[in-house]
Amino acid sequence: MAISNEKEQNKYQSTRGGEKGLSSLEAVLKGISTDGGLFVPYYIEKEKYNDLKKIFLNNVTDKVEATYEQVAFEIMKTFFTDLEEEELKACIGRAYTDKFEVKVKNNFLELYHGPTCAFKDGALLFLPQLMTEARRKLNFQNEIVILTATSGDTGKAALEGFKDIDGLKVIVFYPKNGVSKIQEMQMRTQRGNNVDVVSIDGNFDDAQKGVKEIFNDKKFNEFIEKSGYSLSSANSINVGRLIPQIVYYFYGYFQMVNKGDISLDEKINIVVPTGNFGNILAAYYGKIMGLPINKLICASNENNVLTDFFATGVYDKRRELVLTQSPSMDILVSSNLERLIYEVSGRNSELVNNLMNDLQERSIYSIPAELKSKFTHFWGGYATEEEVYASIKKVYEEKNYVIDTHTAVANVVYEKYKHNTGDTTVPLIASTASPFKFPESICKALGILQEEKDFALLDLLSEKCKLDIPHSLAELDKLPVLHSTECRKDEMRDAIKKLLNL
Repeated sequence: MAISNEKEQNKYQSTRGGEKGLSSLEAVLKGISTDGGLFVPYYIEKEKYNDLKKIFLNNVTDKVEATYEQVAFEIMKTFFTDLEEEELKACIGRAYTDKFEVKVKNNFLELYHGPTCAFKDGALLFLPQLMTEARRKLNFQNEIVILTATSGDTGKAALEGFKDIDGLKVIVFYPKNGVSKIQEMQMRTQRGNNVDVVSIDGNFDDAQKGVKEIFNDKKFNEFIEKSGYSLSSANSINVGRLIPQIVYYFYGYFQMVNKGDISLDEKINIVVPTGNFGNILAAYYGKIMGLPINKLICASNENNVLTDFFATGVYDKRRELVLTQSPSMDILVSSNLERLIYEVSGRNSELVNNLMNDLQERSIYSIPAELKSKFTHFWGGYATEEEVYASIKKVYEEKNYVIDTHTAVANVVYEKYKHNTGDTTVPLIASTASPFKFPESICKALGILQEEKDFALLDLLSEKCKLDIPHSLAELDKLPVLHSTECRKDEMRDAIKKLLNL
């Protein structure tokens, strides 16, 4: 459904039907609906791809000439319509200029050229700017406390994006033994007068469940509000975090055209390694907006609940969480799948409500048979640890190119898709993290692992593969640890009150 008037505000509603008519800035500040649902826009502009071609196409060279910031503005202005264009441009400029870039190499969409070396930067550099603007325009008096559960990358990206921004505080919860050493140190050494980090004695699903329960705890939220604070989220459950990720796929597509990998308007397959389903959902929104996408390939590690869902229509989290070498995907509750079901079902909030209640109460739900046939845009597969290691080695030997463990999951699943279907459509594979964030796994896969441990492996990987260590990681082991708070998974409320001095 196209926006009838560019000046018309695009309102937002909950996937569960309880809240409607919010402005984009209100939805961003709230993070999650009071009914437990996720906010989605009323309108998604279906002709956006054609509009972008008209704006940016050089008809002489057949190249789409635009900076990342320009593409971001043209896409995000259709979603954040209660910002004036100059306000939105300023937010984008402060977020991205000289801080973040996207590259395409060997059909891999490199999304990790930012301050924390992970794809979350592209959204979490922008979200703080958006929230600051929202507080100003809505005359929001309370200080906003961002609660974030992380499986590794979101936490550091949120901490980095929100640090030292007035009116905003950040508390990140992460599973104590569920992230890599590099990821943990990135969080525990984070500077900033408004940031806190807490490790919990559980896995990511425990942290995510705890945060969601806190958002839905009316009594606790009333207490927080009376104390001068309001809670919000920086996870991809926040629509302000999700929408900026749509830009990745438009910009990546145009880069493939400019490099001669594909011709303009040629369809591609997009492959995304995902646990919480946000990044591939952003690609799906791109498809709705006209981006020439043939198939969306959902790549999982051994926590293959999404693979099973696309094969059977049954979402069943009744299984043990597997700790893998792609820890950012060690997730059994993929929150953003709720948004996809909402869209594919014709925005049936009653159905979504029933399914999410089933998941909450029984840890399993099954979509109706007639709905399952509408998921044909997606194909799901998963990779074992052995396959991940083999893929890293094969890509390096064949292309002299190093990928991280999450990207290797995507590469393995793409090869399985191609073998199973015979589809040779050109792929664009999301590369979501720098290999330097997981040096032990990469060195092991390449057969160069020696006695070095942890940060010494950065030098080994750099030396053997002739790669520069990202600046933000090079001195990480020399930074002081600033955060050491721990709590049980049932003590998260108490941890918040203590950190806020309540």
